Amino acid sequence: MAIEIIATGRAIPPKRLTNDDLADRLDTSDEWIRSHTGIGARHMVDEGVVTSDLALEAARNALAMAAERMGVSGEALAQSLDVIVLGTTTPDYYGVPATACIVQNKLGARNAAAMDVTAACTGFIYGLETAAGLLTLNRSRKRALVIGAEVLSRLIDWNDRGTAVLFGDGAGAVLIERTEASGDGRVRRGLLRTVLEADGSGAESLMIRRGGGRYPYREGEAAESPRVEMDGRLVYNFAVKALTGTVEKLLAAEGLAIDDVARIIPHQANARIIQAAGKRLGIPESKFFLNIEEYANTSAASIPIALDELNRAGELKPGDLIMTIGFGGGLTYGGNLIIWQ
Repeated sequence: MAIEIIATGRAIPPKRLTNDDLADRLDTSDEWIRSHTGIGARHMVDEGVVTSDLALEAARNALAMAAERMGVSGEALAQSLDVIVLGTTTPDYYGVPATACIVQNKLGARNAAAMDVTAACTGFIYGLETAAGLLTLNRSRKRALVIGAEVLSRLIDWNDRGTAVLFGDGAGAVLIERTEASGDGRVRRGLLRTVLEADGSGAESLMIRRGGGRYPYREGEAAESPRVEMDGRLVYNFAVKALTGTVEKLLAAEGLAIDDVARIIPHQANARIIQAAGKRLGIPESKFFLNIEEYANTSAASIPIALDELNRAGELKPGDLIMTIGFGGGLTYGGNLIIWQ
């Protein structure tokens, strides 16, 4: 038995905000942003567009890819889904309903269970393992949709240079399927191994403070919108350590060397994090796939967006061993080892 990614999709809002656009409103410059983050632009939703809208578009694109290969309709494939797992920090509603349920309804996936995963920028890593587990534990389940989707532009303080330059909106999705092993059963395919970790001692270093049970809105108080708050230095140090540690754990668990890995697809948080981790591990920067220059940090969406970009460009070949690495608020981190099909 194997859990394989059989299709990918993404949704990128057309509205594009460059570093020069930000420099018109903040004490910053294109040179400063690029040198500190590797970001050149970010995409943002229009008024009225929410996370479920981007998630739905990414999901439909993934289903359309699979449907074309299978010779069936996207609608029929949606009805065959057993599970939808959606990673997001920016749900349509607070707590209830799950954004995944909104996507399930609009997609017409009436036979699918639906749930959100809240693991910030590691949301796709957690979501993929969650969906894989649900398919593995119950043999009546065959297909799942794993989505990462964010509209972080709604939670940014656009006067805070420390966070305003970092984030963008977008969504990515993968369709996974439980398949039977071929041959003598020793041929390995699909999702090989996942590492999931957390360090709650750093919870307040990256958070959205207002609106929850600890900092609720109270009658008579001035309404203050929820905003992303971040201790940049602490998060940077955590991310470098999390990335290097996860790569080492995944390789050691499978008895692999870094030369066995065709691509590392990290969460697109900051190019300097990737560069620092690569230097510590002795991995050439070319081994990492980076698209942060165009999309900035799209949190749970960044890895599935990158997977779709690589897949549609034909840069992932059957049999390629790839590694995905996530790290973010919680603090959470982890990674997947996948043999591409």
